[in-house]
Amino acid sequence: MVKSITANPQGQFSVEDYAVFTIMLGISTAIGVYFGFFQKKKNQTTEEYLLGGRKMKTFPIAISLIASQLSGVSIMSVPAEMYSYGAQYWIIAPTMILITMIINYIFVPVFYNNHITNCYQYLEDRFSPAVKKFVTFTYVLNIYLILPIFIFIPALAFSQVSGINIHLINGIVCGVCIFYTMLGGIKAVVWTDVVQGLIMFVSCFLVVAIGVAKIGGLSEVLERAAAGNRLEIFDMTLDATTRQTFWTASVGNLFLWTGYLGLSQSCVQRIVSVPSMSHARAALWIFCAGFIVIMTLNCFTGIVIFAKYFDCDPIKVGLVQKADKLLPFFVQDVVGNLKGMPGVFISCVFSAGLSTMSANLNSLAGLIYEDYIRPFKLFKHTDASANTTMKVLILVSGVYCIAMGLIVEQFGHILQMVVTIASVTQGAVMGIFCLGMLWPWANKHGALWGSASSVIVMSWIIAGAQIAISNKEISYPPKPTSVDGCYEYGYNVTANDFPTLEAPQDEAEFSIYNISFVWYSTVGTFMVFLVGIPVSYFTGSQDLRNFRPKLISPLVHWLLPEEVLQNDFSLKAENEKLNPEPIKEWTFTAHEEEKYKERLGVIEQTL
Repeated sequence: MVKSITANPQGQFSVEDYAVFTIMLGISTAIGVYFGFFQKKKNQTTEEYLLGGRKMKTFPIAISLIASQLSGVSIMSVPAEMYSYGAQYWIIAPTMILITMIINYIFVPVFYNNHITNCYQYLEDRFSPAVKKFVTFTYVLNIYLILPIFIFIPALAFSQVSGINIHLINGIVCGVCIFYTMLGGIKAVVWTDVVQGLIMFVSCFLVVAIGVAKIGGLSEVLERAAAGNRLEIFDMTLDATTRQTFWTASVGNLFLWTGYLGLSQSCVQRIVSVPSMSHARAALWIFCAGFIVIMTLNCFTGIVIFAKYFDCDPIKVGLVQKADKLLPFFVQDVVGNLKGMPGVFISCVFSAGLSTMSANLNSLAGLIYEDYIRPFKLFKHTDASANTTMKVLILVSGVYCIAMGLIVEQFGHILQMVVTIASVTQGAVMGIFCLGMLWPWANKHGALWGSASSVIVMSWIIAGAQIAISNKEISYPPKPTSVDGCYEYGYNVTANDFPTLEAPQDEAEFSIYNISFVWYSTVGTFMVFLVGIPVSYFTGSQDLRNFRPKLISPLVHWLLPEEVLQNDFSLKAENEKLNPEPIKEWTFTAHEEEKYKERLGVIEQTL
C-alpha cells in the first residue's frame, strides 16, 4: 500500500475549525461595537477617534505595532522564503535592534518636541507645504497599492485549506475589518491587534512545535535543513545583484524597515498616542523584543517545512501551486487531525492581515481628511462631521481593497512583490526625513527635488527590472529541492523531470536593473541626499541663525551655532507658557484646550 505524502489528505476545514475562525472574527467585531457604541461619549472628538486621547497604554501599543507590522504577507511568505532560498532573511530579526535605536533616538524626540501627530506635518514645519503635499501623496499612493495584498494573502490561505472561493472570503473578512475600524477608531484597532497578536504567537508556536515533534526532533530538522543548504545566514557576497546576502538582509532591510516602522503614519499615529516620549520609547523596545521572537519563529517555520518535505517537494509533484501556499498545506498536514488547530492557524494569518489593514485604514482616513478634504471647506467642520467623513473614507478604501483582490491574485512571489512596490516611495520618505532631521543646511528646494528625484529614479529602475523579469532576463531560481523519495508516495517522478534553473549570467556588462530588490529602498534614500544637498547649497542653504533647533534630531545639535541653542533653551519655557504651540493635527475644537495644557505639562516633564 502506497503511503500518502500528507497525513490529512482531504485538506478541508472541520466544523471545529470554522467555529474557531468565527469566534476570532466575532471578538474583533465585538471590540469595535464596544468602542463604537458603549464608549461613544469618549469617541466624540477627532483626537479621541485617531489618537485615543493620547492616553493609550504602552504594552497594548507595543503589541499593536507587532501585530500590524507582521502582516499576513510575513506569516505566509517568510516561511516560503526560507523554504525556497534559505535562512538568510532571518538577519532582519537582530537588525531590528539597530532599527529601534535609530527610531528612538533620531525620530521620536523630534516628533515629541514638536507635538507632531501627523508625521508629514513635520515636513511642512521643516521645509514647506509643497514638500508635505508631495510626500503625503506618495504615502497614500503606496498604501493603496500595497494594502490589497496584505488582506488578500490570508484569503489565499483560507482558500487553500477550505476550498471556499477566495474572493468570497476576502469580501467577508474585509467587511468585518471595515466594520470595527469604522466604529471604534484607534482604540478598537489597538485592542483587536492585542487579541490578534496573541493568536498569532500561540498558533505559530503550536504549529512549529507539533511539526518538529512529527519530524523526529530538533536535531533531525536541523540535519535535514543543513543537508539541503538551508541554514546559511552569513553569505558575505558583495555582489549587489545577488538576491539575498548578509548585506541585503541587514543593510538593505535597515533602510526599508526604518522607514516603514518609524516614518509611516499608521505607526507614528500609535507611537505618539501614549502620554510621553519615555512611554513611546518603551513601547518600541517591547515591540523590538516581540518582533525578534515572532520573526525568528516565523523563519524557523520555513525550515521545519523544508525538513518535512526534504525528499519530496509538494510543489514539484503538483500538490501546491507555489511556495506562498506551502504553509497552509503544511498546517493541514501536521495538525489537520487535531480538531480546531487549522482554524487556529487560519485565524493567525487573518489576524495578521486584519491588524495591518485596520491600522492603515485608520491612519489613511485621518490623513486624507486633513490634507485633501478639510482644506476645501466643502462643509462646516465639526468633530462629528470629521468623524463621519473618515468613516466613509474607511468604507470606500475597504471596498477598493476587496475589488483589487482580482489583480493581486495574478501576482507571483508575494514577499518580493510587496518589497518592490513599497520601495518606489519608501526610499524617498526615509531620505527626506533624514535630510531634514540630520542636515540643518537642507532647504525646501533640496527637499522637494531630492524626494522627487528619488521617486522618479526608483520608478525607472523598478519598471526596467520588472520588464527584464517578464522577459526572463532576470530571475532568482530557488535552492534545489529533492523528489528522490516521491516514489514512496506513489509519484513516478525523478530529478530529470525538473531541469535545474539558473539565473541569467552576463559578466560583460552590469545593469542597474539587476540589483537585488532589497536594495531599492537604500538606493532611493541616498538619491535624496545626492540631489538634496547640492540643490540646497546652490539655492541658498538654510540660515541657521533663524533655525528652530527642535526641528532636527538632538544627536546633531552640535552642528548648530551655540547662540541658536542658547536662545532656544532660554526662551523655551517663557514662549511655551505665553504662546503654547498648538497641536499640529486633529485637535479641532476649543473645548480641548485644557486637555492640551495638561498634556503639554507631561511632555515638558518628559523632555
